[in-house]
Amino acid sequence: MTTTSTRGSLLGVSLAYFLVLLDTTVLTVALPGIRADLGGSVAGQQWVVNGYTVSFAAFLLGGGALADRFGPLRVFRWGVASFGVLSLVSAAAPNLTALVVLRVLLGVAGAACLPSSLALISRLHPDPAARAKALGAWAAITGVALAAGPIAGGLLVDLAGWRAVFLVNVPLAALGLALTRGRETAPPGRGFDVKSQLAACVFLGLLTEAIVDAQPVAAVLALLVLALFVYRERRAASPSVPPALVRSRGVAVNLFAGAAVNFVLSGALFAVTLLLQDERHLTPVETGLAFLPLTLPTAFNPLLTSRIVAARGPRLPVVAGLTLLTAGAAVLAATVHAPYPLLACGLLLLGFGVSLALPALVTGVVTAAPEGYAGTAGGLLNAVRQVGATVGVAAMGAVVATGAFGWAFLLAAAVAASGQLLSFCQRNSNSRAHL
Repeated sequence: MTTTSTRGSLLGVSLAYFLVLLDTTVLTVALPGIRADLGGSVAGQQWVVNGYTVSFAAFLLGGGALADRFGPLRVFRWGVASFGVLSLVSAAAPNLTALVVLRVLLGVAGAACLPSSLALISRLHPDPAARAKALGAWAAITGVALAAGPIAGGLLVDLAGWRAVFLVNVPLAALGLALTRGRETAPPGRGFDVKSQLAACVFLGLLTEAIVDAQPVAAVLALLVLALFVYRERRAASPSVPPALVRSRGVAVNLFAGAAVNFVLSGALFAVTLLLQDERHLTPVETGLAFLPLTLPTAFNPLLTSRIVAARGPRLPVVAGLTLLTAGAAVLAATVHAPYPLLACGLLLLGFGVSLALPALVTGVVTAAPEGYAGTAGGLLNAVRQVGATVGVAAMGAVVATGAFGWAFLLAAAVAASGQLLSFCQRNSNSRAHL
């Protein structure tokens, strides 16, 4: 493959993940508009967000297994095409229930895109050092989605209503498909356990219901389904979570760190949106602009992070990123009622924390994966991250529903601090020698 085609494919792969992230960040500032048009409570708004993240998280394991089974390019193109079609249908959703169902289906399509994109990058860049830099570029391009999402969402909502935030996905999906043309050459790989995937979906749905609506019955059922999932995984010929991958050095700690990062990021996006629009009465465009201190670092800092990872390994930026996330969440807790410039300091710390930790976590987990498990490794990391995002929105949303914004941000700080402590104590096994 030529350098030009490699760069074009990397751009197409990055654009697809940009699309998946944009769908979350664009929608955030559209939530009040959706509530005004379709009705619903704070819990209903949580399900508009979590309907996507629950299915996204649950099917990421399957998406990674499918990429390894049928080839990453084939699965990637299927996911991107489905995402574009479903976005078009979502723009015509007649009620909140239909929108939540469509968001669930969008999550499934997104889950096909992400792990296959990471597997494609591993194929395009077999050299570990080059792969680390490519993943940094991938993270920087996709980080633009965080930067552009709230502002683009605010402009679209103000100009054409909340339905426009879905229509913007259609041309982006078409461009991503055009840039990743080619034929799948990967041989058939491992199998796919449908029942385990369904168990994962049911578990995450019940867990979210238990947190959002404080349902003890749902919590008990979630534990039972989790036990069933573990039982099936131990006996499956092709488990969704291969033991060889989980046992790889440093993977378990990085998975927890990934969940902590997304808990803070997604929970903060949800809570700050409600704080700015419901409490401070900002317009959607003003809210999007207010998020710039958080989102802008994700558009450029991953390039620096990739250089640090290539030179020093992933542990240093992971620890630094989680430390900044802890500090940022604590600042937000202390500035709930303070002037915006002080609140912006907390958002800025979160932005740099996310853009330091996530690219390093991706590189660390994918590099540590055994041969033939790149797609599954990417799927597992991002599945765990989305579990963190789902629980973050649900848990912080439940606290915010009582009006206790400060306590919600302190909860985020505690989660980030626990990830920081584990990562700090981890032996730096992913050194430059391993890259």
